[in-house]
Amino acid sequence: MIEHPFEPIYSKESNILILGSFPSVISRKQNFYYAHPQNRFWKLIAAIYNSEKPTTIEEKKKLILDNKLAIWDSIKSCDIIGSADSTIQNIEVNDINSLINKTSINKVIFNGRKSFETYIKYNKKLENIKYIELPSTSPANAQYSFDRLYNIWSKELLK
Repeated sequence: MIEHPFEPIYSKESNILILGSFPSVISRKQNFYYAHPQNRFWKLIAAIYNSEKPTTIEEKKKLILDNKLAIWDSIKSCDIIGSADSTIQNIEVNDINSLINKTSINKVIFNGRKSFETYIKYNKKLENIKYIELPSTSPANAQYSFDRLYNIWSKELLK
């Protein structure tokens, strides 16, 4: 069983929660979200908000918080082989709804299917919250080009 190694990034002003599934091996080693160099998450968020791509953890936190976003993962602990969501078993979930209740979040964006499926299976949907499943920014999701991800994600983040 592997425990999720880091805390959610949010403030009271956060109004959109971006929810992944579980950190990759590289993210767990670097102790921060979306650390795999081929993951398009940070490039995508920077492009959508017309910012420089962040490189340090502090720059990444600032990008998230300055744009009233929050990031976390659905899964608190699990058994996983490598970084593949398809191998995840024995799930214990994070208390996503308690985080939502501490913030101004009115939309949850799921970064990929596993995050969405996990949330729906283990959590009660809250009223007045929009739930949107978006294509994963993971390098494993090669069927989506960066431009295609940008078009889909920006429609939801900039609404």
